[in-house]
Amino acid sequence: MGMSTAAEILVIIVSAILAVFLIVAIIATVYIIKIAKRVRNITAHAENVADSMEDAAYAFRRTATPLAFLRLISNIVEHASRGRKKKG
Repeated sequence: MGMSTAAEILVIIVSAILAVFLIVAIIATVYIIKIAKRVRNITAHAENVADSMEDAAYAFRRTATPLAFLRLISNIVEHASRGRKKKG
């Protein structure tokens, strides 16, 4: 009524393989969780950089129009002063 020797050996081999597979799966899961956390941190950092770049672009856009206006006035004054020097 007992199991044959071959069947017992197969059960032991299958049990050992399953135990090794379980250990490998646990280790792989731990590494996958660590990698996921790193990816999440990198993504958060990239979002912060993108937000900073958007803020910088917005600030540049806000100041670009007044700077262009000041540059235009500066050019007008410069051309006017050159014209006076040529006449005088």
